[in-house]
Amino acid sequence: MERYEAIIVGAGPAGLTAATYLGRFRRRVLILDGGRSRAAWIPRSHNTPGFASGVGGPELLRNMGEQACRYGAERRAGLAETLSRTEDGFALRVVDAGGRAAELSAPFVLLATGVIDRLPALQNLEAAIAAARVRMCPICDAYEAIDQKIAVLGDDDLGAREAAFLTTYSKDVTLLHLGQPSALRDPAALAERGIEVLPVSIGQLAVDVDGVSVALADGETRAFDCLYLALGCEMRSRLAVRWGAEHDPAGNLIVDAHQRTSIDGLYAAGDVVRGLNQIAVAAAEAAIAATDIHNRLRALDDAEKPRAQTSAPSPGLAMTRFG
Repeated sequence: MERYEAIIVGAGPAGLTAATYLGRFRRRVLILDGGRSRAAWIPRSHNTPGFASGVGGPELLRNMGEQACRYGAERRAGLAETLSRTEDGFALRVVDAGGRAAELSAPFVLLATGVIDRLPALQNLEAAIAAARVRMCPICDAYEAIDQKIAVLGDDDLGAREAAFLTTYSKDVTLLHLGQPSALRDPAALAERGIEVLPVSIGQLAVDVDGVSVALADGETRAFDCLYLALGCEMRSRLAVRWGAEHDPAGNLIVDAHQRTSIDGLYAAGDVVRGLNQIAVAAAEAAIAATDIHNRLRALDDAEKPRAQTSAPSPGLAMTRFG
């Protein structure tokens, strides 16, 4: 069984940030890369700190990965299939794309597994996302949609909330509602904000690099500059939830101020945690988790050292522990 001081499950912004910190703390850390990060969908982010001209998701992930590896982090492709407790930490069974399994262990594990967006079955969807015609996060990029004709696709009240949020940026916001009318709690509030609610089915929608259109029953076609998806996400928290970690009804893991889950030694950071799904937030949570892991590893290191006779510290000298 291969042994590390920390294993990070996930190679998105949270996982890569944690790996950089732990590498610089001179810890033996492994990044377990389970596949494409959600951040790879980003055509260009303009609200990521330090990138005034914007940065594309693939470029950001590439740079963050190179930074983590520069400081000694190891990276391995594979999916964490099971997580189990051992006498001195955790064991993970990892399976690669070829079906080969490996057993890994560490005293601490950080879940940075993120979420999976629920995507509609539309042709040209990936190309439309790359062209910023289909968008997934108004907090991230609604500024770039100022005064555009915006559509929001939803099937419950999440779509209504997102449409209301977008009225800060445009007066022309339409909710394309896939669900039953009763799924919207307050249609009158939408009308007060000038939001039109248009009942649709997926078959009426078309997206491509040039825009978004909806074919109505009367033969009319409505065109939009961009479409926001408000269909929710699926949490990648099964490893922790299956083992009994505390979580909210949506599957978001609940953590304390150090990013510790309710399972001792198991941490979580980024979109898999209840909170604001943003790159800056994920990086901050990862830094907090990595620092706490390092401090706990130091305590383990100290406990394993033979006790030596030492003189008492001089009066007036304060013993400080950083981090």
